[in-house]
Amino acid sequence: MKSYIPPQFTVERDDRRCNMCRICIEECSFGVHYYDEKRKTMGAREERCVGCHRCSAFCPTRALTIRTHPAEFRPNANWRPEFILDIKKQAETGGIVLTGMGCDKPYRIYWDHLVLNASQVTNPSIDPLREPMELRTYLGRRPDRLELTDDREGGRPAARLAGRPGGFDLPDVPPDGASSAPSPVKVEVPILLAAMSFGAVSFQVHKALMQAAQEIGTLCNTGEGGWPAELRGFGRHVIVQCASGRFGVDADYLNEAAIVEIKIGQGAKPGIGGHLPGEKVTEAVARTRMIPPGTDALSPAPQHDIYSIEDLAMLIYALKEATNYEKPVAVKIAAVHNAAAIASGIVRAGADIVVLDGFRGGTGAAPKIIRDNVGIPIELALASVDARLRAEGIRHEASIIASGGFRNSADVLKAIALGADAVYIGTAALIAMGCTLCQQCYTGKCAWGIAASDPKLTERLDPDVAARRVVNLINGWSLEIKEMLGGMGINAIESLRGNRLHLRGIGLEDWELEVLGVRGAGT
Repeated sequence: MKSYIPPQFTVERDDRRCNMCRICIEECSFGVHYYDEKRKTMGAREERCVGCHRCSAFCPTRALTIRTHPAEFRPNANWRPEFILDIKKQAETGGIVLTGMGCDKPYRIYWDHLVLNASQVTNPSIDPLREPMELRTYLGRRPDRLELTDDREGGRPAARLAGRPGGFDLPDVPPDGASSAPSPVKVEVPILLAAMSFGAVSFQVHKALMQAAQEIGTLCNTGEGGWPAELRGFGRHVIVQCASGRFGVDADYLNEAAIVEIKIGQGAKPGIGGHLPGEKVTEAVARTRMIPPGTDALSPAPQHDIYSIEDLAMLIYALKEATNYEKPVAVKIAAVHNAAAIASGIVRAGADIVVLDGFRGGTGAAPKIIRDNVGIPIELALASVDARLRAEGIRHEASIIASGGFRNSADVLKAIALGADAVYIGTAALIAMGCTLCQQCYTGKCAWGIAASDPKLTERLDPDVAARRVVNLINGWSLEIKEMLGGMGINAIESLRGNRLHLRGIGLEDWELEVLGVRGAGT
């Protein structure tokens, strides 16, 4: 069947610069470039180009330029080009249109409509170069209150955390106090590395992310695909997932990590499960996931032992029992319409951390129709969840981690002001490694070796170099956060958490300001 789908990109080759070295042929994993032996010229099959820019980045003479294809359909407000192309694809394949990464439809990005406060006269700003700025964050259940007793040791009053004996990292707390709530986990920056499963991304990516987390003093999430044995040494900086497929889950997996996360939903595909094609299930992936090589790895849409908050509570406490009540347990849900009520139930079920994933959160593969039409922005979900937990008096019982499309340090700071304790970044970390958001992760042909399983592709990514790039990114964001905090007259990130008075909205409707809990600019 002849394809009616026009090329998405055009490949421009400057023949004056091109020396026919054929590096572009070696670098392109989609078979775009070729050498015509008869004509002694280089050519391009533009219909295969996905816009990953690997060829242009590695062309030694800078002879290649990749541009959006100039061909256009007749303008039609209802039948936009994306709909026409998707129909043509389905007419040729008869299947679901898949895509990678998060929602890219032009919905309102609320971070761009929120501005931060700054100190002027009455509240002087702070110079982060001269005064200490505290970005350290603790993730987990907090005590109800701190009480001082009459007992004294070394001339100091002894402290006791009422409502939850033991746990919190304070020098005067008895270290042997029994508690059903584990100690909060300390991270040096409120930026964590998001869940990406082994198989969906390469081993090199996992290693780079864990190396980066260890160097920065933060946490990296394994995703639902298990945890390679070769990387177990990073345990103090790793969050493991317990998802519906239970891939790789055993006692060692749970006990060697810092936090255990129950995955209920994902922002890019709320309400559906996961599917890793058999061709991506290599020997190493199969061994880690505890499944036969070459078989499809299917994660059911629901967790088949969870059909109520009471069922969730049983799994939470089963995981706490399995880890001797030493690991905080998180529950991850997609940002959906009733996220606030769900989060309240999660906290009351005993979770120590609530993870919210907005619809711009990345994924290796999702039906495009679901990615672009199901779920809500993380900004609205975060604000409503924080407000609900505060109204019910249980906000201190769990930390909130926000996820889904964080692009820069300002987004992170605004999320903390809306109520997050920390944020996950995934796509930004992959971009730091080389990703260009071509959204072809599901093909397994990632030319940058990120979302690939072919050794010829995965070896392109040097874990040490990738880790250094991620470390540099987060260090840069941390410096920017300190600068912004200093300008606001705040010297600790904890003082900003949930403090929406430091935010103002621009160009937002009244209902949006109400949900976000912020005032309009100028008020």
